[in-house]
Amino acid sequence: MTSSVPERSAKAPVIRLQGVRKSFVLPKGAVFDAVHPLSLDIPEGEVFGLIGQSGAGKSTLLRLINLLERPDAGQVWVAGRELTGLSRRDLREARQNIGMIFQQFNLLQNATVFDNVAFPLKIHGHHSRAEIHARVNECLALVGLTEKAGSYPAQLSGGQKQRVAIARGLAPRPQVLLCDEPTSALDSETTRSLLQTLRDINEKIGVTIVIVTHELSVVEALCSQVAILERGHLVEQFALADPPAPRKTVLGREIDELVERRAREALRHSAPASTHPTSARATPASAPAVPLFTPEPSYV
Repeated sequence: MTSSVPERSAKAPVIRLQGVRKSFVLPKGAVFDAVHPLSLDIPEGEVFGLIGQSGAGKSTLLRLINLLERPDAGQVWVAGRELTGLSRRDLREARQNIGMIFQQFNLLQNATVFDNVAFPLKIHGHHSRAEIHARVNECLALVGLTEKAGSYPAQLSGGQKQRVAIARGLAPRPQVLLCDEPTSALDSETTRSLLQTLRDINEKIGVTIVIVTHELSVVEALCSQVAILERGHLVEQFALADPPAPRKTVLGREIDELVERRAREALRHSAPASTHPTSARATPASAPAVPLFTPEPSYV
């Protein structure tokens, strides 16, 4: 049975998965169904979270979006193009519209920060040297690393390496940025800073961000919508700004609890000492800022 997702937003979907399925053959011949047939729309401009236990299929699903894993069945639409039917040449071109951020950074160790960010622009050969220089500097400014342009990855902290990876992913001006566990190798303070960078990028240039994470606090702090996977099935999807509702999953209920806790903290910061607000789903615009990210225990 194909999992379906109801329309959740007036925004047009920039990503549409229709009946996608992915299986892998294990060494002894058994078949592992990583992603059962599912359909999913991701609206343009959203920060969309994919969460689930280890082995739930979230990273595989993310890699289906840019065809790093080719689905066994179904269609993948990104920015109005159906990717599974494209030639290799056309797929390479289409992938310029899809940035990818990996857990372990995947930087070129013998290249400077500038050359790492410039790499996707150079290999596609449609840009002049002046255009590459201007775009790389623009991307480094977006992630706050202008002064590190001449440094090498070995000279950078983990958080700085991930910022370089983000700048590289943004260099071709994609509409979509896919992030596979981008904070898993970072400490809590660096995670907080990186989440703020991703939020700023989403707000400034409107890129759609899809993030796989095992940290519920990352979802609560950054995402506008979330989809929950269990054993390759899409079992729940909701917007974090939705009113509290009965959730189908433990993870869904835990996210709701985090959202409610942040709302109470925001009201406590803004309310007079004599008042005791009990619940609010969204932070009032007048409320003082509360920390973007508060670490919570991992569920995997």
